[in-house]
Amino acid sequence: MELPFYLTLKEFESHYYDTLEKWFEEYHNASEIDFLKALADLYSPYLYYSFADDRLMADASLEIKDCFFPYHEKIGLSFCTSCENGKDPKTVKGMNHIFEWKTITMMEYAQHILDKINRHLLKNAGSPDRNKTILDYINDFEIITSRQGTGYCVNYTKHQAVVPFLKAYLPHYGQTVNISAYRDFIFSVAQIAEYIDIKLKSVQAFEHTVYAKLKSEAKFRVQMSHQFLTICN
Repeated sequence: MELPFYLTLKEFESHYYDTLEKWFEEYHNASEIDFLKALADLYSPYLYYSFADDRLMADASLEIKDCFFPYHEKIGLSFCTSCENGKDPKTVKGMNHIFEWKTITMMEYAQHILDKINRHLLKNAGSPDRNKTILDYINDFEIITSRQGTGYCVNYTKHQAVVPFLKAYLPHYGQTVNISAYRDFIFSVAQIAEYIDIKLKSVQAFEHTVYAKLKSEAKFRVQMSHQFLTICN
């Protein structure tokens, strides 16, 4: 079952039990803990644990390759000799792309995907499927991984992880994303995680909470960083 993704706590709360009922209809041997664990996995990518505040905070961003052609040498950049989706990048007079990693917000990523889909719709305005909406193309491999020579190089595998968010956030029609809806999500995502955690704690499943999961991951990263520095020194 594909769990619906909600951008606000109000929506999440109001649909919780309806979604849980559908979950039980599809997974007869599952428990509410299984349902809550699936929800925790769904929302965890948009959060991080803050050591300073000892709580979860919104972090709706992702890392993506920004590829371009080299006109002069730049320190700290790498040659993009192959795309992340198994295809060789286009070259100009034998030159490979150069790329640098960029961290962009999910709103920026959503706009990038929306632009790709709208270019496809404009190009195929006379096709039989012209009545489809933007959401019908949200996971189309050829559209999502298409390149305009330079720019962001979307990793299709990583794209799968954010499809639920995009389905909830992207408009059915239109050229731009909704800034207000994105702000609502940033404000609400930690509250949604807290709601999930309260439910998990009520059934004594403390180890499966979003808080416990992300705190453990944060501690592990710190430990690995310390070990690396110790080895280097």
